[in-house]
Amino acid sequence: MTPIELALREAAAAAARGEVPVGAVVTDESGAVLAAAGNEVEARHDPTAHAEILALRAAAAILQTPRLVGCTLTVTLEPCPMCAQAASFFRLKRLVFGAYDPKGGGVEHGARIFAAPSCHHAPEVVGGLRESDCAALLRDFFRERR
Repeated sequence: MTPIELALREAAAAAARGEVPVGAVVTDESGAVLAAAGNEVEARHDPTAHAEILALRAAAAILQTPRLVGCTLTVTLEPCPMCAQAASFFRLKRLVFGAYDPKGGGVEHGARIFAAPSCHHAPEVVGGLRESDCAALLRDFFRERR
């Protein structure tokens, strides 16, 4: 299973729990999965419990380091500014995401964290991977709630 497929699976599981369907996966330089997570904002009563943050923290705990040099974060939605800044602080090599987020994104939209002069580290960014699948999961989730 590819990292984006695993992230989509995590996002679907989050949706089934009533969470916004976002999934994230951290892989090492060899492509081995270190950690995977879906949003847990509602379950943890914590607005910072985004899939990206949870996966990054879990990977750092496994590697016992605050920096994930050489690692890739794959996520189903363009990270928000908080998660983009976390990706910078974790010193990721690459960030890959599926759906673009014109309203809340912090990479290609909004704050554009990696382009800011205050950004200490900017990973390589690849956006739009399986974009239609990732966007459909979000669209369906919110359509059901309206």
